[in-house]
Amino acid sequence: MALKSTIFKAGLAIADIDHGYYADHALTLARHPSETDERMMIRLVALALNAHQLQTVCGGDGTLAFGAGLSSPDEPDVALTDFTGQTRLWVEVGQPEDKPLVKACGKADQVMVYCFHHAAEVWWRGIENKLSRLDRLQVWRVPTEAAQALSGLAQRSMQLQATIQEGALMMSDGKTTVDIEPLRWK
Repeated sequence: MALKSTIFKAGLAIADIDHGYYADHALTLARHPSETDERMMIRLVALALNAHQLQTVCGGDGTLAFGAGLSSPDEPDVALTDFTGQTRLWVEVGQPEDKPLVKACGKADQVMVYCFHHAAEVWWRGIENKLSRLDRLQVWRVPTEAAQALSGLAQRSMQLQATIQEGALMMSDGKTTVDIEPLRWK
């Protein structure tokens, strides 16, 4: 018998000072049985860091949502879709292979990867040359310590605040705050 995904609910208050975006999001995350809390929280971070694009790219008329996750490898972890159905942003979390990223660049206006695992540097050295020609792709490195600390915020029902200023994200549940400064590799 197959294991089912665990459902997490998150109330996420975003204050993106860099982009003048302030909004509350009621989110549902389905965590695949093989997904860790750390990876799930990085998906949440990726959404928070890019939520401003609802306004800046879609003029408020779009949908920012989680994909089906690990159970559907051909879908993004987070996607921004405009009112016409065009995928404006495709986000992958982890260390994807080059071929799915090439496909994603053909389907979306912008593709972002948020890698976070301690072996991310090894992955990047092996794939960097293969990705250099993809103009629509950005690759971001979330520091391992910050990614691991995020898993401590994971609860089945979460109320989180995300404050983004000068490219850094502070994620807090009211008791614990995790500071994240993603580093852009590409």
